[in-house]
Amino acid sequence: MRKFNDKIVYITGGSSGIGLSTGRLLAQLGAHVIVFARNETRLAAALAEMEGRRVKPKQMFAFRCLDVTDPEAVRTVMGEAVQSFGTPDILINCVGRALPHYFEEIDFAQFDETMKVNLYGIWNCVSALVPHMKSKGGTIVNISSMCGFMGVFGYTDYCASKFGVIGFSQALRQELQSYKVKVSVLCPPDTETPGFATENLTKPEETKAVSSGAKIMSPNDVAMALIKGIEHDRFMIIPGSEGTMAYLIQRYVPSVLDWFMQSAIRKAQKKRM
Repeated sequence: MRKFNDKIVYITGGSSGIGLSTGRLLAQLGAHVIVFARNETRLAAALAEMEGRRVKPKQMFAFRCLDVTDPEAVRTVMGEAVQSFGTPDILINCVGRALPHYFEEIDFAQFDETMKVNLYGIWNCVSALVPHMKSKGGTIVNISSMCGFMGVFGYTDYCASKFGVIGFSQALRQELQSYKVKVSVLCPPDTETPGFATENLTKPEETKAVSSGAKIMSPNDVAMALIKGIEHDRFMIIPGSEGTMAYLIQRYVPSVLDWFMQSAIRKAQKKRM
């Protein structure tokens, strides 16, 4: 994968989960990696992991503390990063969160925060960096989810944000093609991350039933799929055969997927009675 050698890569949400796994793999491919997240302690640990995988003495690794929901902070921190490290060849927006629950248990404050983290955070980072990337070309990868192309019980606020990521990315892709800036979307299934453990604390039984037979992927496997997707210039990057099958069914015969999910939901509801 020589495509990544000496490329400057910015990863938001790079201190854990898919973002960290992607940073580690890119370090092994000779990339210069700068990660952004809110927690300095976790960022420092992530940086040490990536530096331990360097393949060249002059590879560059760094981190910056950043809350992507704050547009002013994003403009300031990203502007400083460009001055210090250069315009990214690849921007990977990995920040995201999910707190599944029944719709009536999700208040406006949670809905608002979910949109700010999952959708506005991407908007803020892209807005800060696109003016620089247009003169250089490159790749932007926005992390959506399988919940970005199929509605799932218990994820009303999350699905709204992740559907938005795909729509935003499709439109952005059209606008940036003439500047040789490619845009992709990663749609991972359930992945064994710290965020997934948090999801399970509030997940309704119906939600668990819908996904009970699905394979949980490792962050490393998802990161490998992400890197291969960038290498092959794919717009929709869907890790794993199960995710790809779900996407195709939802696209061509959505009634089949709906029947399957409704069947699982009804069985879970009967158990609750």
